[in-house]
Amino acid sequence: MSKSTLEIQVKTLPNLPGVYQYYDANGTIIYVGKAKNLKKRVSSYFTKNHEYGKTRVLVKKIADIKHIVVDTETDALLLENNLIKKYQPRYNVMLKDDKSYPWICIKKERFPRVFQTRRLIKDGSEYFGPYTSVKTVYTLLELIKGLFPLRTCNYDLSQEKIDAGKYKVCLEYHLGNCKGACEGYETEEAYNESIKAIREILKGNFKDSLNEFKNQMHTLAKDMHFEEAQKIKEKIEVLENYQAKSTIVNPKISNVDVFSITSDESYAYVNFLQLSYGSIIRSHTLELKKKLEETDKQLLELAITEIRQRFNSKSKEIYVPFEVDLGNDVKVTIPKLGDKKHILDLSLRNAKYYRLEQLKQVKITDPDRHVKRIMAQMKADLRLSEEPRHIECFDNSNIQGTNPVAACVVFKNGKPSKKDYRHFNIKTVEGPDDFASMTEVVYRRYKRLLDEGQPLPQLIVIDGGKGQLSAALKSLDDLNLRGKIAIIGIAKRLEELFYPNDPIPLYLDKKSETLKIIQQLRNEAHRFGIEHHRNKRSKSALNTELETIPGIGEKTIVDLLKHFKSAKRVSYAKLDELEQVVGVSKAQKIYNYFNKS
Repeated sequence: MSKSTLEIQVKTLPNLPGVYQYYDANGTIIYVGKAKNLKKRVSSYFTKNHEYGKTRVLVKKIADIKHIVVDTETDALLLENNLIKKYQPRYNVMLKDDKSYPWICIKKERFPRVFQTRRLIKDGSEYFGPYTSVKTVYTLLELIKGLFPLRTCNYDLSQEKIDAGKYKVCLEYHLGNCKGACEGYETEEAYNESIKAIREILKGNFKDSLNEFKNQMHTLAKDMHFEEAQKIKEKIEVLENYQAKSTIVNPKISNVDVFSITSDESYAYVNFLQLSYGSIIRSHTLELKKKLEETDKQLLELAITEIRQRFNSKSKEIYVPFEVDLGNDVKVTIPKLGDKKHILDLSLRNAKYYRLEQLKQVKITDPDRHVKRIMAQMKADLRLSEEPRHIECFDNSNIQGTNPVAACVVFKNGKPSKKDYRHFNIKTVEGPDDFASMTEVVYRRYKRLLDEGQPLPQLIVIDGGKGQLSAALKSLDDLNLRGKIAIIGIAKRLEELFYPNDPIPLYLDKKSETLKIIQQLRNEAHRFGIEHHRNKRSKSALNTELETIPGIGEKTIVDLLKHFKSAKRVSYAKLDELEQVVGVSKAQKIYNYFNKS
């Protein structure tokens, strides 16, 4: 389709809520989006200057536009969600398909059974769930089994068959797990009272069951039936213990969905908590793969629609960290304090923990994806034009002005590359001058890389503030490398990052992975430099010590170092070893000097 035809399509779009679909030249759907106003939203793709590369590519590939007008924003959200799942367009956020989650079923039959299932049969039975954890289902079923004796058999317990004596009680009856409805030992009314209580527990309402059990216990105790009263007391303890574990906030907060989001450059993680009578009855975290640098608001709206559909949530109120557009069918609350804020913070903590777990797993199972994510994050955080796959960090070490040295450490793909580390002995600077030393080592490092045709780093990190950064920039200017390699300085005091020609430093989040890698670079450079400085001082001190031995001249020192390779080895040498090199008289003097004690 020609460009002019596309323009006509865009101009004739209605100013109504709906869903738009972009197709490529092959007729394949490549993107689905929702809009409050179709004309405004679709026009923005063709009139804006898109910074993000993938969006530019998407716009170039659009060959045809189709749209569906709907009545409300809520309808648009649902339709967008369904179309994404159906067609899985290349440029849409990846929604992982829902696996078959477990449900708890209260079967529609006389004397209903209560059991776990993954199949929903539309026969009038009640289904509670889906639950994201099988462990939760087992815990609930164990709780129900302990509180209420229910049948587990699948017999047809019609009144006619019971009256005809078709069935006999089984072992479950003799163990006390069933009251023998199959032989008419339990009435349908009494059984249904238990089912009613179970229904409330599955909804998260423990209050009625607790009150009923307490009344039973007091009645039995009053009538001197202490053994039965003790059994009821144990049931109350089981129920209270379960309630204590699941109650998080004010019991008045009921029938509410809570959503929070945390994201990085490539993925977003949305946590969902469902509350009923102050208890969390469901928790789930959804991972979304970004495609077009979507905002947290866009991702949260998409995730809320998907999760509420997936878990069949009918809650009329949701708690979220910021404003979202979900239509008028649901009340949106942004808690600021109190119990509501507490539960929102809990949801966010769950999302962050889930993200950390995923990152740890990815680091092991898919290191390439881990590296790509880190590099993309660093590029964005540090405002770089390319990913810093190769970073070099410089640090000066001179203690009390002696033996000035510098260190250069190298990180590749976010990890130390120790074979590329380099030491520098300062040659052109007299005395302790950190700025001049930095100028020298940066010049020597990149002059050599250029001369040898070796690859240059994408980022240079200087351990120090504005002064050290300016000193390093002099060398880059001399080598015509300014602008070709990004360079920043990190100051120790507040971990602020300085950029050339920018008086205002950048402050990164103290927990950000980018800052952690830069700190690791700086610490490694410092360690490497100090280690070399210490070795050099020790060597220098020993050499000086040989010169102070009475009766030992320069020629003797040269002979000793030629044979023993270092002054340290001379100090540890035995008398007969020394005699073989310098003779009896001088050997005795050296040996006595180092073995005075």
